Amino acid sequence: MAFEGLADRLQNTIQKIRGKGKVSEADVKEMMREVRLALLEADVNFKVVKDFVKKVSERAVGQEVLKSLTPGQQIIKIVNEELTILMGGEQSKIAVSNRPPTVIMMVGLQGAGKTTTTGKLSLLLRKKYNRKPLLVAADIYRPAAIKQLQTLGKQLDMPVFSLGDQVSPVEIAKQAIAKAKEDHHDYVLIDTAGRLHVDEALMDELKDIKELTKPDEIFLVVDAMTGQDAVNVAQSFNEQLGLTGVVLTKLDGDTRGGAALSIRAVTQTPIKFVGLGEKMDALEPFHPERMASRILGMGDVLTLIEKAQANVDEEKAKELEQKMRTASFTLEDFLDQLGQVRNLGPLDELLKMMPGANKIKGLNNITIDEKQIAHVEAIIQSMTKHEKNNPEILNASRKKRISKGSGRPVTEINRLLKQFEDMKKMMKQMSGMQMKAKKKGGFKFPFKF
Repeated sequence: MAFEGLADRLQNTIQKIRGKGKVSEADVKEMMREVRLALLEADVNFKVVKDFVKKVSERAVGQEVLKSLTPGQQIIKIVNEELTILMGGEQSKIAVSNRPPTVIMMVGLQGAGKTTTTGKLSLLLRKKYNRKPLLVAADIYRPAAIKQLQTLGKQLDMPVFSLGDQVSPVEIAKQAIAKAKEDHHDYVLIDTAGRLHVDEALMDELKDIKELTKPDEIFLVVDAMTGQDAVNVAQSFNEQLGLTGVVLTKLDGDTRGGAALSIRAVTQTPIKFVGLGEKMDALEPFHPERMASRILGMGDVLTLIEKAQANVDEEKAKELEQKMRTASFTLEDFLDQLGQVRNLGPLDELLKMMPGANKIKGLNNITIDEKQIAHVEAIIQSMTKHEKNNPEILNASRKKRISKGSGRPVTEINRLLKQFEDMKKMMKQMSGMQMKAKKKGGFKFPFKF
């Protein structure tokens, strides 16, 4: 995940100052030296680093900080606030035109993931904002670009407007908007052509499309893996087109994160969305305050809650909670819950969103093997409904059949059954504790979904 190196360095640095009862200017200076090195190593623009360190230093050596009861915590608060400001301060929301359709131009260089991101954004608009987008294939130069967008449209059940590769992109955009009005689409996403580098021909074409369509948004799609090059590309596009937002792709990759911390400061263009995986639903609105919190090891509970609200069936969750209270949940319930949890995303990434996760030794090196979860699912799916609801009937011959059906050894089946029974016992004990404490008005059941 992006920022891991930076997060480790910053968290180690602020840990030294966190518990200090007294902090001197020399302590602040030493901390700022470490912060400067951490940011530079993360490939953050050197001018941005200089300004950031200056602002934090000026605030951190103020008398109200140094003489406060918890100066270390005050300084951490300042770093968090300045990091948030550096990335834009608050979430920059997508535009909504007063006279539909809202037109969005998707621009960028080849290889940044522009066409895929166009598809992802259309899905997000439909799922999260209940919109009706129209995709427009206006890249007539790259081989198979039109076909790629049409394939994505079919996969997402999303309409794609195309006039082939023999009609000018300007004309395609013009007719697409007319079609969108006719069919009552409220968003038009124009997938424009990219180049291997910024050139005059590309910019002239994009300016013509902009002049004709009067877009409400011009989103630059940039690859976060390219580091400072992403900032340079953003500057070039912004000077020529006047960008309204940036979409950073591959933020889940092994990137140092410098682009995300530099783009907003250098171009004054907000990061509106970030790509966090290859799946079509792996595009999220960018929240500077949440990202700053994650970088400093404070977790990201709000994003975790939003993921749960979007992917967890509330009625099923309430039903499961009741079953857990009475220790009556079955392997079938367990299988259903596993599926819902997997929908939230990679489990190791979810763990890192928890507050205090940075204090768990070796968490950054933890990789939860999704195959193991798949093995558990295969075992339970190989059981009959009666067996799932009554696992105590599983004798040697039944386990042998399940082993053959799931492709997992009997020892693994026995281990799963043992863990499941232990979990049920624990739930029963917790429920008993709750019933006793209810009379005293104290204890609440801890497993709230």
